[in-house]
Amino acid sequence: MADRFHVWQNLGTAVEATIRLHSNCLQTAVTSPDDLTSDGDSVEATKATSPIEARIRERHATIHALLAQGHCIREIAREVHIGGNTVRRNARAAVPEQLLSGRRQPRPSQLDPYKPHLDKLWAEGHTNAIQLHVELQNLGYRGSYQIISDYLRPRRRRRIRTVPPAPPGIRRIIDWMMRHPENLSDSESEQFAAILSHCLELAALHAHVRAFAEILQTRSGQHLKDWVIAIRTADLPRLHAFATGLEKDWDAVLQGLSTRWNSGPVEGRVNHIKMIKRQMFGRAKLPLLRKRVLLTAARPAASAVHE
Repeated sequence: MADRFHVWQNLGTAVEATIRLHSNCLQTAVTSPDDLTSDGDSVEATKATSPIEARIRERHATIHALLAQGHCIREIAREVHIGGNTVRRNARAAVPEQLLSGRRQPRPSQLDPYKPHLDKLWAEGHTNAIQLHVELQNLGYRGSYQIISDYLRPRRRRRIRTVPPAPPGIRRIIDWMMRHPENLSDSESEQFAAILSHCLELAALHAHVRAFAEILQTRSGQHLKDWVIAIRTADLPRLHAFATGLEKDWDAVLQGLSTRWNSGPVEGRVNHIKMIKRQMFGRAKLPLLRKRVLLTAARPAASAVHE
C-alpha cells in the first residue's frame, strides 16, 4: 500500500520541476505597462509638488473651511497652531496661488530655448544626459552638462520610484500550487490568479494538481485512471514522469488512494530502525542492528505480559 504522504510529496517534486521550466512567466506576469513610467511622459507629469507647496495649499483649505464655519481669526490660529498674521494672509487669499506667487521663481536658464527639443528626445527614448548634451551643443547650446542633468533628475527619480515589485519566488508559487485555495489570503489569491492567467501551462498544472488532491482527500481512487489519461494528453512532461511512477506501483497506489488504511505504522517502524542505526554511528554491522531491532520490538510485548 503506497503511503499517501509520499505520493503527494512526489507530485510536489513534479510540480516544482514544471514551474521551473516556465519560470519566465513569473517575471512577465507581474509587469504591466501601467506599472512603468512611459518615456513619453509630459513635462507637467514629471513635475512633483514640493512638500512646502503642498503644506501651503492644505493650510489654505483648512483656514477657509474654518472661516466658512464662522470661526474668527484668533480661534483659527489657536486651532491650527499658527500665528494670527499667517491666518490673515490666508484669509485674504482667495486661492492658494496668491500665496505661492511671492515665492522664489526659477531664474531664466540657457536651457529654456532647447527644452521643447529636449522633451521630444526624452519622449523618443533618449535618456542619456551626455548624449543629449552633445545633441544640444550641435544646435547651439552653450550651457553646461550639469544644467541638463538637473533638468532631467525629477524624471529619473520618478522612473526609479515606479519600478515594479519583484515577482514571487518559485518556492512561493509551489506553496500556492499545492495548498488548498481556501487557505490562501486575498493578496496571495490575487497574485496567484494573475500568474495563472498569464501562463496557460501553469494554469493547466494547477487544475491537474487540484484534481489529484480531490482524489486523495475523498479516497476516490477509481478516478485515478482518468486522471492519468488526462495527464498524458497535457503538455506537461514532468507530470508524465510522475504518472509513469504511479503506473509502476499501480496496485499499491490504488489501495492507498481508495481505502482508509495507510502505511503509517510501517513508515514509523522504518524511521525507528534508522534512529537505531544512527545511534551506532555506523560502526556495527547488520547482526547487531537486527538484534537491537528485535529486542526493541519485544520490549513492549514483555511489558504487556508483565502487567
